[in-house]
Amino acid sequence: MSCKVEFDGSDKPPVVLNEGDNLSEKLTIHNSPILFGCRIGICGTCAVEVISSESPLPPRSHDEVEFLGAMAPGRDNV
Repeated sequence: MSCKVEFDGSDKPPVVLNEGDNLSEKLTIHNSPILFGCRIGICGTCAVEVISSESPLPPRSHDEVEFLGAMAPGRDNV
């Protein structure tokens, strides 16, 4: 299964991600306008909102639940 990442307000073409791809690595390769600060998931600059998906997002890990509860409370699509 794959998904497409599009960038609002940008002329950059969409980036296709396949199952198992690392989002930050793939977007960095394609010079995406999405920022990645610490690259280990503690600063929050890489938080993205999933607008639509053909399949449900995988369950969040314990660390993701804690972090996103503080950074994006009540937003299950981040």
